[in-house]
Amino acid sequence: MGPRRVAITGIGVISAIGRNAGEFRKSLADGASGIRPMQSVAPGLLRFPNAAEVQDYDPARHFDEKDVGLLDRFAQLGVVAAREAIADAGIEWTPELRERTAIVTGSCVGGQSTEDEGFVGLYKNNSGRVNPFTIPRIMANAGASRISLEYGITGPTWTISTACSSSNHALGQAFWMVRSGSVEMAVTGGSEAIFSLGFLKAWEAMRVVSPDTCRPFSKNRRGLILGEGGAALILEPLEAARARGARIYAEIVGFGMSSDAHHITQPSPEGAARAMRAAICDARIDPEQIGYINAHGTGTIANDSTETTAIRQVFGEYANTLAVSSTKSMHGHALGAAGALEAIATVLALETGVLPPTANYTEPDPSCDLDVIPNEARRAQVEYALSNSFAFGGLNAVVALRAWQ
Repeated sequence: MGPRRVAITGIGVISAIGRNAGEFRKSLADGASGIRPMQSVAPGLLRFPNAAEVQDYDPARHFDEKDVGLLDRFAQLGVVAAREAIADAGIEWTPELRERTAIVTGSCVGGQSTEDEGFVGLYKNNSGRVNPFTIPRIMANAGASRISLEYGITGPTWTISTACSSSNHALGQAFWMVRSGSVEMAVTGGSEAIFSLGFLKAWEAMRVVSPDTCRPFSKNRRGLILGEGGAALILEPLEAARARGARIYAEIVGFGMSSDAHHITQPSPEGAARAMRAAICDARIDPEQIGYINAHGTGTIANDSTETTAIRQVFGEYANTLAVSSTKSMHGHALGAAGALEAIATVLALETGVLPPTANYTEPDPSCDLDVIPNEARRAQVEYALSNSFAFGGLNAVVALRAWQ
């Protein structure tokens, strides 16, 4: 038996531009940005005042009091997204399916808020004690483990942490497992919740966060805007999905990864290009079949021009007609959850024929001379798309997707 085709049959999202997949879809189509004044930290404590936070999130609506005490916000967001995706897919669980389902998630920093609270208590408030649930709350696999517990899923379950590429690496590994036949289904994606003062101060020290908003590819871009959220996708063999009459959003057809071996924070166009080529090769298609790229597009000076160079290295003259956009301009840079949010944005673009825009765009930059779909979504039927993630540490992960006809 050869490699199996892999369908996406369920999606779930909680983000700054939507507390479910429907709201997320509408915000993308409207080009509506979720970047607002930060609520998690008191004004004046940071040089950057804005963020892309999940609005009006009440843990008590999703978890009982005991579970809220056990789960950091990042894990809660991952579980909320997974519940939506699993319900959306209409899965009928059997003991055999539970044993043959994988859970592969991504998170950059895990329970950062819990860790920060513990340090505040220990070092600032001179408390001799920390929360007894600190370890299970901060571990990056807390979300994956909770999903396993809730649904009785006993197959391979783990979490990948590769900075901003975490959930694209997770999605790619889950895809390969389903395609190879090592599992019959996968719950995959990622989550992140990073709005605690200590961690934000660390980002402030890097001087890559914008003092106003995120303007990817725009000449006057000033940096990224930090975000949070959770996103989950259900993957299963195409034939199994069709046999049970499941709704098919799209196919995942290829995955590629690379390491820059260049610099811990400065990106390399060669590394990014290698990952894109690897995804296209894995999908067994030609570069000219790609119609849309959801770019990593952080809005930093270095990333956007480097990514443009990488795209031109891969696509040559065809890059002039290729549609490219960065949805981080709307949902922010959710670090380890970014790839999963952007994969779903790409899936929705393929399904609806509406390509999401690069919001907040003001003026062209000669070093970012691509068709970046400025400010307004575009109607276009695209068959193949890429979703790019490029992380600090030089770790790149690219997913190739195909529209379901």
